[in-house]
Amino acid sequence: MLAPLAGYSDLPLREVAKKFGADITVSEMISVHALAFKNKKTLKMVEKSPLETPFALQIAGNDFGIIRQAVEFLNTQKDNITILDFNCGCPAPKVSSHGSGSSLLKDLNKLVEILKLIREVSEIPYLSVKVRLGFDQKIPLEIAKALNDAPVDYVVVHGRTRADGYKKERIDYDSIALMKCNLKVPLIANGEINSAKKSQEVLELTGADGVMIGRAAVEKPWIFAQIKEGFIEESVELRGRVTLEHFERTIDFRGDYGAIMFRKNLHAYSKGLKGASEFRSKVNVISEPMLMREAIVEFFNGAEFES
Repeated sequence: MLAPLAGYSDLPLREVAKKFGADITVSEMISVHALAFKNKKTLKMVEKSPLETPFALQIAGNDFGIIRQAVEFLNTQKDNITILDFNCGCPAPKVSSHGSGSSLLKDLNKLVEILKLIREVSEIPYLSVKVRLGFDQKIPLEIAKALNDAPVDYVVVHGRTRADGYKKERIDYDSIALMKCNLKVPLIANGEINSAKKSQEVLELTGADGVMIGRAAVEKPWIFAQIKEGFIEESVELRGRVTLEHFERTIDFRGDYGAIMFRKNLHAYSKGLKGASEFRSKVNVISEPMLMREAIVEFFNGAEFES
């Protein structure tokens, strides 16, 4: 699965990941308030590629009334959405400080009641939930037992607490394994999976039914093919081709402003290549799609991996 990544997992990236074999793609996290009030920018986030089947849409919130309104609106889009995913893992202060995301792990009863409400109102076929191991302390067993009372079809577990943020050394696959042993539904493991080898290790360590990949997929969306099909050479030619295809799709989807939005993707695609720093500085001041395209072609045609 491709993880929901704010600012990254928009339709163009999801389409690229899908072409490389991602089984399930997930939208960026969407606020239930924005859905309930049909925010124009948010409606763009609900769009999916024809390639995205199945497609999961992730929502976040904590107000029962607003959640109901949001799900009722999403019912009007049910032909495009296979899975409704509820976020209980986002560590961002602007989300968790308002009682949403990972802060719901401090009130597991409320979390279960929200999931029951979503299942009751939703006409979308499947319901999933994404959690961390806890808020400021690990409570994997408590979370697993609580979710056994929720009407979810699978659970995605990020192997850190909210307090751990994204610190590499804090990842805890043993706690994911403990949850897997106690959950009645399939579990997807998430966190620090950045290669086919690591994916296999995590599956063996946790007993998980699948893996979700986030930041590594931004740098190398071909990681899904590496996991599923074995060796794919990470050549500069592959990077350049994927970068250009992703860029063109972004311009198609977002218009000229897509060139500015794509700068962060170019930072990721150029990582580990000679001259990447100068290239990033150059593209950071380009806003015209034609000039951006020229810069991409010029850089990747002459690029080499750093030794």
